Parts: sequence; C-alpha cells; structure tokens
Amino acid sequence: MQKLTVVLSMLALGSANVYADARCETVKMADPGWSDIAATNAITGFLLTGMGYKPKVDTLAVPITFGGLKDGQVDVFLGNWMPAQQGFYDKFVANGDVVQLAKNLDGTEFTLAVPDYVWDAGVRDFADLSKFADKFDKKIYGIGSGAPANISLQEIIKKNDFNLGQWKLIESSEQAMLAEVSRAVKKQRFVTFLGWTPHPMNVQLKMHYLKGGEQYFGATGSVYTLTRKGYAQACPNVAKLLTNLSFTQEMENSIMAQVSNNKVSNAEAAKAWIKANPAMLDKWLDGVKTVDGQEALPAVKAKL
Repeated sequence: MQKLTVVLSMLALGSANVYADARCETVKMADPGWSDIAATNAITGFLLTGMGYKPKVDTLAVPITFGGLKDGQVDVFLGNWMPAQQGFYDKFVANGDVVQLAKNLDGTEFTLAVPDYVWDAGVRDFADLSKFADKFDKKIYGIGSGAPANISLQEIIKKNDFNLGQWKLIESSEQAMLAEVSRAVKKQRFVTFLGWTPHPMNVQLKMHYLKGGEQYFGATGSVYTLTRKGYAQACPNVAKLLTNLSFTQEMENSIMAQVSNNKVSNAEAAKAWIKANPAMLDKWLDGVKTVDGQEALPAVKAKL
C-alpha cells in the first residue's frame, strides 16, 4: 500500500510538471524591428519549436516592450542593450518589475557613426559635428521613435551638448535610416547616424564610430535577456534555456548577412547556422527538456 501511495504521488507530481510546462507552451517574445534581435529571436524560436513550445514574436517598440514585460503581456525580450537602455533599466528592472535574466552578448558598440569620407574630412568625435553643421544640414538620423538611443540624442540636443542644440533628430525605422545613409553615401554627402555592432551595416558600409559620446552610449556594452517578473519560477525549463543562451558577434553577423545578402528568412538563416555549428546545441540545451519532459538535445537535432 505504501509503494502504491509513492507511485501515485510521483505520477501526480509528473502530471503537475507537465501541466506547468503546458501553461508555458506559448512563449511570447518581442522584436523592436532590429535585425540583430530578429536573428537571436530566430535562433531561440528554432530551439523552442524543437522542444515542443510555440514561440510568438510581436513587433513592439522598446517602451511598449518594457511595459508589456511589466504587465505580463510579454514573456521574453532578448534586446536589453546596455548602457543604451539605462533609463528603462532604472525604471523597470532596478525595482523588480522586470527581471534581467542573463547576458547574451558582449563587446557591442552603439553610438553615432559616419561614412569613411566624413571621417577622413575630420569628423571623428561628437564635438566635430558642429564644425560641419551646414554640410550635415544639422540632421542626425536615428531609429524608431521612443528608442533609448534616440532619447539620448534628444537629451544631447536639449542640453546643447557638443553645440548640437540647433540640430534635428530624424526618427525612422532601422531600414529607412540605412536607406537614407546609402543614398547619402552614393552622393558623398555628409551624414551621421546611429550605428551598432553586430549588424550587417558594418560590412555593407565603410563607416566609423565617433568618440566623445561615452557619457550617453558607453565605450562598449552588452546585451541582456529580460523576462517578466516570476517567469523563471513559473516556466523553469524555458528559463533554463534562456539562461544558457549566449551569442557571438560573428554568429549574429553571419545570420544577418545571410538574410540581407541572400534574401532568406531569419528562420532559414538561423537554422542553417545551427546546422553548420551543431556543437553550440550542447551548451544551449544543457539541462533543458522538451515540453513533455524528454531530453531536448536529440529532439532539437532531429529538426535539423
């Protein structure tokens, strides 16, 4: 009788675990419309799908993403660029409303950049921009409205730092910004814009990052994975995967270049990269199970 009680208890516990995983089956992720996050979401999505989960990615501006994490409408965000998002960190993460789970990328750059011919003309620092104000038409090209980097640039303009008080920030999507930069480069016109690495722009454009803006953008940075409060406790298996996930600039650049140059989807490019680098699965899936409690590694490998 005692053995039967133990067996029934174990079955009940197993059922509870399966039920807990079933509640976590859909993983709600956010993408601000950035190429790098589209790539890392694609990697994560492939792994989750192989494990039996259902990744759901919504395109959301950064402020909406943080609000969604706080309100429980978003589970995961792989794009917490620091120190560029310090203001959002202070507002949402520092007080515990949103959880910074793990670092997924190191050694990033994210600041104003210029084409090589502008650099060669003497624009190598934020302080140099105002010397060529007329050539730049007093415009700085940023990304989507509400992005933390744009907020920093607006603060620079408001404070008249680097004598940029009369300049205008042009906000648009990443793709629209880079299209404007490409048009300027073809005409050898002066242009300054938000640049970052990893991103294919570093290969597609002959560009340089400006010094002097470290107070706002940092000298170098890292990217972190965020989750909604309590997610790791409610969905420990997915949280284990997210904790294991770390990327390299070479990896992200390779996937983004495939998407940009060969016109394939992020999902196709991510799968191809994983297929060519299967050893990464051992690290990413260490201690991770499928949604029904099996070993994740063979299940994901079977999807390749």
